[in-house]
Parts: sequence; C-alpha cells; structure tokens
Amino acid sequence: MHLSDRQRLGKSAAKALCILLLLSACALGCDSKSDPMLDEPTASKLRITFWTPFSGGDGQFMAELIQQYNSENKDHVKIEQINNNSGDYYTKLSTAIVTEEAPDIAIVHSAKYSQYAPAGFLTDLDALAVEAGVHWEDFNPTILQSTVADNKHLGIPLDTHLEVMYYNKDWLRLAGLLDEKDKPIIASGEAGYLDFLEKIRASVPSNVTPLAEPNVRIDSFWIWYSFYNQMNEDGGRFYTDDGKSAAIDNPSALKSLEFVNSLYTKKLILPNINDQIQTFVKGSAATLISGVWGTGTFEQATDLHFGVTKIPQIYDHPAAWGDSHTFSLPYHEKPDKQKQLAALKFANWVAAHGASWAKAGHIPAVKKAVASEEFQKLKYRPDYASAADDVKYFPNQPRQGTINDEIVREFEKMMAGQITPQEVLQNAQAIINTNLQIQQNTNAK
Repeated sequence: MHLSDRQRLGKSAAKALCILLLLSACALGCDSKSDPMLDEPTASKLRITFWTPFSGGDGQFMAELIQQYNSENKDHVKIEQINNNSGDYYTKLSTAIVTEEAPDIAIVHSAKYSQYAPAGFLTDLDALAVEAGVHWEDFNPTILQSTVADNKHLGIPLDTHLEVMYYNKDWLRLAGLLDEKDKPIIASGEAGYLDFLEKIRASVPSNVTPLAEPNVRIDSFWIWYSFYNQMNEDGGRFYTDDGKSAAIDNPSALKSLEFVNSLYTKKLILPNINDQIQTFVKGSAATLISGVWGTGTFEQATDLHFGVTKIPQIYDHPAAWGDSHTFSLPYHEKPDKQKQLAALKFANWVAAHGASWAKAGHIPAVKKAVASEEFQKLKYRPDYASAADDVKYFPNQPRQGTINDEIVREFEKMMAGQITPQEVLQNAQAIINTNLQIQQNTNAK
C-alpha cells in the first residue's frame, strides 16, 4: 500500500501521529535552501539532492567528498548537498517525506530507524543495492545491523560515532598513570576505575577535574548506558522480551547507575561543569568520556597534549553507547529508479572512502576503510577503531527518543541530589510503561 493510501485510510498509526506533530511544527517554516555557490547541473546530468544535518568539520569533510565524487562523475551526475540545521533536521525531513518533497537521499541516524521504519519513511534497499553494486559483507556487521528492520536493509551505514575516553597526557603523566606508550594505566572493574580517578585527584591541582562531565543533559545517561551494556545479566535491558512492558528496574541497571552516580558524589567529577569539551580543551580536566566527534576539536588545540582510547571496561565485557550516520532513500510514492541507483552508488562510494570521512573523528563502517593505510596513518582514530565492534545502540522502539528525554530529566534530579538511583529506575519504569501505553492506544485507533 502506498504512503498516500495509508494516510487516507489512517491505517498507519505511527505515521498518522508523525504527520500531525510534524506538520504543525513545520508551520513555523520548513524551507530547505541549497548552497547558492553550487552551479546548476547540465541537462545531461542527473541532479541528486542530498540532505544532511552536518555543520563544522562534518560539513566540511562531506563537502570535500562530494566535490571529489562530482569531479570523478562530472559527465553523468551531480550531487547537491543541502545542509539543514541539526536542531530541526528531522522535523523538516519527516514533513518533506509526508508532503512528497523529500530529497533523493538523506543522512538518517540509526537511532531514527525505530521511528522511520514503522512509519514507512525509508525505502527497502535490498533489490536496488544489488543493481547499485552494494555488497553488505563489506560493512562492519555490528554497524550494519543498526540499519536493518524487518530483515530489510534500509540504509547504507557511513560510520559509527560512540563514547570514547580522552585523556590529558600531562596530568596522567604527573599522576604516574601513563605506560611507556603513553596509554592510560587503568585496572578493570569498578575499583580499578575509581582508583585511577582518585590517583589523578591526589596529583593534580584542585581546580582540575579527574573526569569532566556535566550534571545536566544526556552525557551521564550515555555513560550509564555504556556501563550497563557491559553487564552479562540484563545488560542494557529496557523492556521485557515481548516488548510490552518495562524491565529497566533491575539489579544490573541499579548497580551501574549507583556507580555512575558515585563519580559525582565522590567529587571525582567536579560540580557545575557546563561545557565539558571546553573544560578539557583548556586543560582543566584530566579525562573526558564523550563522543568521537571531539577528536577534531581537540586536534586544533595546539597546547593540549591528549590521547584517546576506548572507554574503561567496568563490568563483564566491552561496550559503549553509539549511533551511526547512514544514507537512506526517503520514501517517494513514485520513485525515480535511475535517481535511486545513482544515489546509492554515491553513498556506497562515500562509505568506501570512509578513511577521508574519519578525519571528522568517526569510525568508518566499511571494514576495508578501517584497514586502509590512509586510515591507519591518521592520528588517534586507530586507537579506538576496534570499539566499533562493541557499539551499543538504543533499543529499537518507536518512542525511544521520548523515553530517553524523560529519563534524562530523572538523571538530572539524581545529580542534584533530589532522588536516589533506585528512585530514578522506579520512575524510568513508569515512564516506559506510560509511553508503551500511549503507543498501544495510538496503534489501536
């Protein structure tokens, strides 16, 4: 059944809800303007519109790749990148899909698949990929799996961007915590990591935080999710096996959350850190757990002597929260197959050139790109590249984004000392069940 049919008949509850919310949001303005410096393609070329939410280094590196691709294929195709503000990118993209104004290809984070797949917003690529020369075995299987729904490939993964640990070599050397290769000396387990941070605190000035993290926003939630997924028993569990009820209030979730909270209560994370990135850049932090996107920023700080590695293993096995940029073909009621194939060939080419994209800090999804001499010669990136095998995505649940936002607010209350870790999980249990009921009621309409 086509998208318009489902809208008219009201049989896709997920989509109906999305249409209602997104069209109202878009009433404030949803124009997408391309770069005025881009010249018009000739009549003989295919013009492929490509939407991204990129800015800064990401935007620059993608623009360079597009320029190279257009140069190599100047007689056949022109890729036109249309940058969008990341804050309302998905509002605009979703509305464009509903109103049949979607681009030919778009960047979609893996985290969005849980909403976009059931709404029918993404094109099944399996048959098209064969014609476009895409080989799924070329991709890291952990990353690739994040683009699969109902056993269908819905995107070509470009990268994974996940939690890593940055460290200030000067402060760790002062604390005697660097080995002969300038790598951190950290014993595994809760005790090992606490000892590492306490030795730092005992050695550095009092205004230098052993670990830099804010006590608001999502950062502590990401760290907890990473450590929670390192557990064998119930690791990363949000839902019962049938997906109908919450299962987050369990001993493993509590143990890992109490540990994360202890980093704040023991003042191993100094209070009132608002911008942890700048805190680290200025040398006011010995370590920082954050996403790989910080690598490019820290490289620009000439006085900062830093290294980067996988996040500490606290529990049974390595794991770290992460997400991925992927190339997807937005749904069109009457798709242009020629454009679809051209768009997929472009996406596959960019993914294969992941070593160039890795300059932004991300880990390429294509295995050969990671193994390439170009990637291995980069500074820092090879030090955490193996973490791609350990990345843990948020659960594939249509309301996961809303659930995360609401639980983050409970985390902030905990950081402020207003509630305990146990109360956070009790509240999270209720939040999840409420959202599952909302989803069930919506689907029943």
